[in-house]
Amino acid sequence: MILAAIDGVRIIREAGLLAYPLGLCSVVAVFIICERSLALRNDAIIPADLAESALQGKPVSGGNYSTLGRIINYVERHPADVEGSKAYARLEIMKMERGVSYLDIIYTGAPLIGLIGTVSGLLAAFSVIDPDTHMPDPVKFTESVGYALSATLLGLCIAVVALVGNGYLNRRIEHHAARLDVLLERILVSAGVSIKEVSAGGSIKDLAK
Repeated sequence: MILAAIDGVRIIREAGLLAYPLGLCSVVAVFIICERSLALRNDAIIPADLAESALQGKPVSGGNYSTLGRIINYVERHPADVEGSKAYARLEIMKMERGVSYLDIIYTGAPLIGLIGTVSGLLAAFSVIDPDTHMPDPVKFTESVGYALSATLLGLCIAVVALVGNGYLNRRIEHHAARLDVLLERILVSAGVSIKEVSAGGSIKDLAK
């Protein structure tokens, strides 16, 4: 009922020139959410077969097609370099975070851009004066004020999408980082590094912050 009463085309039209930056924000937000969701799928970060072999301490051979595989390859090339292995793992976590920070900017900035449009629309509404009564026309004034909020409505909708996407992606990254931390310890121990040396540098999840 409510959606039926909303003229989406007119809302976008009434937003004026600010509809363009708001539209750009929406496209960027959707692209980042979709691209990162695809990039953070389990098979691309921690394949089940590699994770199972690492947990069981079996000899594993990584590849360049997953985050865990690249970490395994690094450990195989530098078996005694614990700090270097953790630094490389932190670098892989930073790659997972690529682009996610832009969602923070979008969900903060989109409502502010919309607010600019609302303020300018309200100024225009108050400037419409009936020449006979020298007062704002009640019908036109009410309608103008209603659609002056169009830009803010668009900005808030975009901000909600960006906020939800940002939260989802951050939870996925934290989940993968925690699993990589455990798996890296097992891989280093399997490579002959003592548990004391592995634990000395701290977890990659904490050091990546």
